[in-house]
Amino acid sequence: MTHLRTGITLLLLLLGSSLLLAQKTPKVAAKDFNALIGSWQGSLTYLDYSSGKPYTMPANVAVKRIGKTNSFIFSNSYPDEMSANSADTLHLSADGQFIGTARVKSRTKLANGTLEIVTEEAGLDGNDDQPATLRLIYSISPSTFVMRKEVQFTGTTNWIKRHEYVYKKNEIARK
Repeated sequence: MTHLRTGITLLLLLLGSSLLLAQKTPKVAAKDFNALIGSWQGSLTYLDYSSGKPYTMPANVAVKRIGKTNSFIFSNSYPDEMSANSADTLHLSADGQFIGTARVKSRTKLANGTLEIVTEEAGLDGNDDQPATLRLIYSISPSTFVMRKEVQFTGTTNWIKRHEYVYKKNEIARK
């Protein structure tokens, strides 16, 4: 009888671990980011670590896809701080499990139709480059785009909102 119980227990363990392994790994695709192509106007709010207070400033972004690749160029402009203008390239891995070097943790279609993509990776943050987990949350809809960075310093349990871009689709570009 103990052999039978042991056999059944092992069988249940194997089935349970197979189900865990079979759970779908969240993935992203270029089509998830196609809604971002165009011009966006909004603001950047970031945590000033020196003062501990948030600071908000106007921010705009123009997004273009590079051909038919899994890469997008984000041309950032700051009307009140032109010297901070920059361009970043967002690369999606071929298997859809990474955005740049950050692993996709979740991909969720919210009730309001917004697509929310969450990534995480180890990195450094703060004025003194402390080790931390960096989380990026992309919220994408046809008319709004929010990109938020949260930081959890090693040895802590709380997440800090480091910065948040909040954009609305440029109406002129939509026509």
